[in-house]
Amino acid sequence: MNYPVWLLDFFGGGTLIAIIAVVHVYVSHFAVGGGLFLVFTEMKGLRDKSPAILEYTRKHARFFLLLTMVFGGLTGVAIWFTIALLSPDGTSSLIHTFVFAWATEWVFFLGEIVALLLYYYYFNKISSRNHLILGWIYFGCAWASLFIINGVIDYMLTPGEWLNTHSFWSGFFNPTFWPALFFRTFLALMIAGLFGFLTSVNIKETELRNKMVRYCGLWLTAPLLLLLASALWYKAALPPAQKEMIFSASPNMKPFVTAFIYLSPLLFTGGLLTAAIRPQAMRRPMVWILFFLGFLYMGSFEFMREGGRRPYIIHDYMYSTSILKSDLADVREKGVLQSARWVKNRHIIAENKMAAGAELSKLLCLPCHSTGGPLNDILPIARRFSPAGMETFILGMGGAANPYMPPFAGTTEEAAVLAQYLTTGLTPGFMPAAPYISPVPVSPAAFDMKSSEYVLLAGPTLGMTLNSNPDVSGIDLSYGSPVLRAQLIFRDPSPTVILDDAVVSYTIETGAGTLHGEMQQQDGYFEAVLDEIPPSVTPFQPFLIAEINAQIQGKTVAATRARIGISTEFGCRNCHGGDWDQEGRSGLTRETAAGILRSHDRRSSTRLSEAFNRGTTIVCASCHADSSRNMQGSPQQLSLSAAVHGFHGALLAETADCSLCHASGDNSASHSFDGMHKQLELACNNCHGTLAEHSAALLKQEGEKGQAKQLLADLENKTETALSDILPRTAWNMEPDCLTCHIDFQPPETDTAFNIWTEDAAGLFHNRMGEGGAVLCASCHGQPHSLYPANNAYGKSIGALQPLQYQNTPYPIAADKGCIVCHTMEMEDEMHHPGSLGIFRNKE
Repeated sequence: MNYPVWLLDFFGGGTLIAIIAVVHVYVSHFAVGGGLFLVFTEMKGLRDKSPAILEYTRKHARFFLLLTMVFGGLTGVAIWFTIALLSPDGTSSLIHTFVFAWATEWVFFLGEIVALLLYYYYFNKISSRNHLILGWIYFGCAWASLFIINGVIDYMLTPGEWLNTHSFWSGFFNPTFWPALFFRTFLALMIAGLFGFLTSVNIKETELRNKMVRYCGLWLTAPLLLLLASALWYKAALPPAQKEMIFSASPNMKPFVTAFIYLSPLLFTGGLLTAAIRPQAMRRPMVWILFFLGFLYMGSFEFMREGGRRPYIIHDYMYSTSILKSDLADVREKGVLQSARWVKNRHIIAENKMAAGAELSKLLCLPCHSTGGPLNDILPIARRFSPAGMETFILGMGGAANPYMPPFAGTTEEAAVLAQYLTTGLTPGFMPAAPYISPVPVSPAAFDMKSSEYVLLAGPTLGMTLNSNPDVSGIDLSYGSPVLRAQLIFRDPSPTVILDDAVVSYTIETGAGTLHGEMQQQDGYFEAVLDEIPPSVTPFQPFLIAEINAQIQGKTVAATRARIGISTEFGCRNCHGGDWDQEGRSGLTRETAAGILRSHDRRSSTRLSEAFNRGTTIVCASCHADSSRNMQGSPQQLSLSAAVHGFHGALLAETADCSLCHASGDNSASHSFDGMHKQLELACNNCHGTLAEHSAALLKQEGEKGQAKQLLADLENKTETALSDILPRTAWNMEPDCLTCHIDFQPPETDTAFNIWTEDAAGLFHNRMGEGGAVLCASCHGQPHSLYPANNAYGKSIGALQPLQYQNTPYPIAADKGCIVCHTMEMEDEMHHPGSLGIFRNKE
């Protein structure tokens, strides 16, 4: 924020510093352990009175001098140069906090240089006693340097009480200082053995070579158990946040943890074989393999230690973006472009959005990400997202579901500009536009108010059923099959719902064939589960038209039409990549499904991608219960609704819109939310709460299952309603109750129904009947999300086929005292519910 940005592109994302740092740390640990190796090897030569061992020690000292003092010194300077350019704020903080520690370390480093030069150049020129003293002086200075640097490095991971006191000693002797010191000391001794292999394997005399190879093998194996014990101590000393980041929260840490665990026995086995069993088998290829495994071992540890600091440079003090945690609120209020010193575009206007987005990317993304590089490459990430998906993701960064990324420090306007740049400027992404919608001509069925004896009211239980088209996508997270219901009413001053003598059937033209079936009599209505209905229509339209026919004694007495809303327009592609499968407007592709499963595998340690790549269709409800499909799932796992909403509620911003995933927005092709409430400008959260609140209610019902408690904790500061006040609910069976707003069926007294749920499925709108217990609420009012008068983008008549058929208006059946539709006369008493004789208020 306070310094110019050094752009590395391919070598960004930690690549350059990782290469330099791991190499330097490997050599610097050799500089410590190798010093003791020289002393002990010389003592061995003197004890055995072996000029050959002493000559080997002298040659090894020359190799040691060139590698540690020359090459190690260069890589050490390179680290300072690199971190000063990549993270000048963090480097400045380290220098100012530990200036005297650094000065002391440089004194010891100077002592190392002098002692090692004297040790090498006075080999065989001074007494053995004095020469060994030089070796001990070198090792003492080297270990003292390790002592000091260990305090500074681990302060960055575990600053401990320094965060409160800013005391030098609190920061230096931090919670992990002692276990880290012992761990690094034992690791340095092992590395000395690995480097010893490089020189001992070149000894020409066979007996001496085998003897020294065995000797180096002891250096590799002897400290290993102590190293692993100190590693466990190190792990135990980590505060919970850092421990969780390394071992569970960050999926990127898993390969390094796994490598560290598996390399330990490999190194021990290699050392044991050379030290005790077959030293003669040690040849240059095996030496280099062990040497490389040691390098990977060191690299795994360093990546774990560095990863444990995420999302900070100095844990809980300075973010990886170089913004102090204490300054975050002020930066958010002012905006990043207003707060940073080295920017050109301080104000966002239409003409500079891409340029401003590029500057935000440099300041907030590129400190951790490369552009096309091997580590943390931002390009494949950016390609997955739509601008809307990226914006929501950015605003949700830093939450417990994504704890390895710092919170977004900018304004909502800056988030939108950054998202647009990343998805359409940095990469050849996509800028989705509202699809062109062609009107679909559908007319109501015929009805004669004077001569018709029957009224047939019919429709699905849901306004829209979403289907992931698993035959194409390979992933099945579909809703249950559409359910069609119908009621046949004999028109009379005292109408009767006809059941026993009637046969009600349906015919649906799908574009891929005709579905025909007979509906089954239930308690007060006829019903058909449309299992065979296709998930989508070609050419695309998000509904099918059902022709429903009622017969009595073989004679058709009534017919009507109903819209069956069905679509494959899941919004997963907004974050998981891929494009629409069907006409660029709908449908999950296999690419999107693969992105979903990769994310699931990475975060939940599953192997679903392997099965998917073999051609297996992944059915989410096989593990996560889904009551809409009557699938029980695994009793240990969250229900499908709780899992999907709970995770995304914790991951995404509080402002995440339902239409990002559901086909309910004005820019969708399906327009699944088109009913009266939409016309009144009510939104999803008026009934269901925000995404975080919706998630919390579902998670609370799960009790101890899966990650329910952790996800609830992640939602703690994201809900508008206090988390403790949110009532649990079961997906599909406990929904918002209409009478929360429409108390006693009267005009609403509030515009929110959130947090008051139906007790069970019997109370759901599509299962409820009027006060007479005869007519389904949905028969007169339409389906949830598509209540009459529904104004569908594909044509006004589509959303109100039966009101237009029976009364030539789009309003609920019998609205405006239109009881004559069923009762054949004007009514003076409110038969179905209070207010049913009122005049419909919300007319255009």
